[in-house]
Parts: sequence; structure tokens; C-alpha cells
Amino acid sequence: MGSLVISIDAELGWGFHDLADPPESRVESGRRGWRRLLALLDRFDVPATWAVVSHLMLDRCDGRHADHPAPPGWFERERGAWADRPDLRFAPDLVAGILAADPDHELAAHSFSHVLFGDPETTPEIAREEYERSREIAARWGLVVDSFVYPRNDVGHLDVLADCGFRAYRGRSPTPEGIRGVADAAIRDRSSLVHPRIDEFGLVSIPASLFAFGFEGRLRSIAESVWTDPIVARARRGIDRAATDDGVFHLWLHPNNLRATRDDDRMAAILEYAAEVRAESALEIETMGEVADRVGPSRTGDRNEATTRAERVI
Repeated sequence: MGSLVISIDAELGWGFHDLADPPESRVESGRRGWRRLLALLDRFDVPATWAVVSHLMLDRCDGRHADHPAPPGWFERERGAWADRPDLRFAPDLVAGILAADPDHELAAHSFSHVLFGDPETTPEIAREEYERSREIAARWGLVVDSFVYPRNDVGHLDVLADCGFRAYRGRSPTPEGIRGVADAAIRDRSSLVHPRIDEFGLVSIPASLFAFGFEGRLRSIAESVWTDPIVARARRGIDRAATDDGVFHLWLHPNNLRATRDDDRMAAILEYAAEVRAESALEIETMGEVADRVGPSRTGDRNEATTRAERVI
């Protein structure tokens, strides 16, 4: 049978530092949403892949990163407007919470500073620096990260990703998001299951199925007032399909999407349903790393080599 995978883009301020006008409500909701999401996953004993911007795993820095090949001004907000906001730039306490949780979460990488890997300004040198720093910082915590989630799902430099020792990444969704995705799923009854594959670089691509907060604003409020939360309904259909068919239902979100009680309720409804279906069927709830273990070739030697290399650098 199939499985459910949940991947979480954990970024705090780094998800918005390059924007001229960051959305304040989401910027300020990052820590609150992170803790609520951890608590909900614990409540329903659901493991997830937490893709963390690795700068958050530091407890201090100079804000300049002069040895990073990023374009000029890339770290400007960190050492400027957010210089007195360490809560947006560092989060070793929140990362420790992932590792201490009862469900067996996977810690994955979401780059070092949330660069866009498909952007022409992101050179192979920048990509390598972002990949390698993610693994090096994880190694300081005694961890090896194998899975990668691209910021804003902007996939790029996969050859460098493979060369840096990663095994898997979240691929782009084959179906539309937002209102188009909800309408398409309802009208055509299109399956949200995806099928992981080994790409030309030997990496396991695990495409996204559904963004858990891709249907928001006034339309969400209208839909909830006359029917039910369309995202919850679509997630339940995806989970049902995964319980009976071959494939993966891959749900993803950010902690900062949980801004209010109704957002918590959405995730609680999805996770509770997943736990119920798991108890009554052959449904598996996996991490991206576990999918890579069963789909891709064994790379134990590469893991050991990557750990040794990171220890040498540190």
C-alpha cells in the first residue's frame, strides 16, 4: 500500500529576509506555529520531515558571513533591520525540540540562508556553499542530513546536491495548488498520490502532493461557512487513496502558516484522520528519508564519508 509523508519548511525570518515587504503576520507567527505543530505531531504520534534553514541551528554569528559567495547585500536584513531580532535568525531551542520529540522526526536541510536555487544569480559556487554548510552545521549537532527541501520549491543545481552527499529532495508538485488545485481535485477526482523516482543524478525525487495552506483568505472563509475546509477534505481523500493504492501522499507546510486557532484546527483534523486511518489500514506514515531508504540504493559508505568530511571542516 501507500504512505503519507509530511514535510515542513522551518525557516522563521529566513523565509522572508530577501523580500522588500515581508508579511508581518507570518514572520511573527513562526515560533508560535513551530511549537504548535510539534505539539500536534506529538499528540497524534505522527513523524515528519523537518527541513530546517541551518542558520537557525547556530546560536550566534557576525551577520556578515564574509566567506560566503552570496551576492552583495544578501545578508543585509540580518545585520540591519533584524540585527536586534535574534528570535528570527537563531533557533537552537526549537531545533532541540524536534530532536527531543516522541515521534521519530527526520531533520532535513532547507539550505543555509534560504537562497533560491533556480535563480540565475545562484551560481554553482553559492549552491555548494549552501548545501555544504547545511551538512557541516548538522554534523556539529552529531547529525547527518540526507534530505533536502528547496526554498519556495525552486529546484536547481541537483548535480551539486548529489555531489554534496544528499540522497533525496522534495520535487515539484505535478498538480496545481490553491483554488485551481481544489477545483481540479473535486471536478476531476484526480489522485493526489505521487510516485518517488530516482533521477538522473541518483537522487530520490519525492514530489509534493498538496500545500496545506494553499487555499486561504476570503474564499477559505466562504467555503468553511457553507461546507467544510476544502484543504482538510482534499487531505482526507489523499490519505484514503494512500491507504488503498500504491504511491505517496506528500503534504507540506511552514510552521508560520499556523497563525491562529483555525489553522491549528486544520492541522489537527488532518493529523487525527491520518492516525485513525493508520490504525485501521496498511497506511504507513514515513519521512522523506525513509522513502529514500526503500526507493533508492543504499549509500551507507557515502553517509560515513560525508560525516568524516564535515568533521574535518569543523
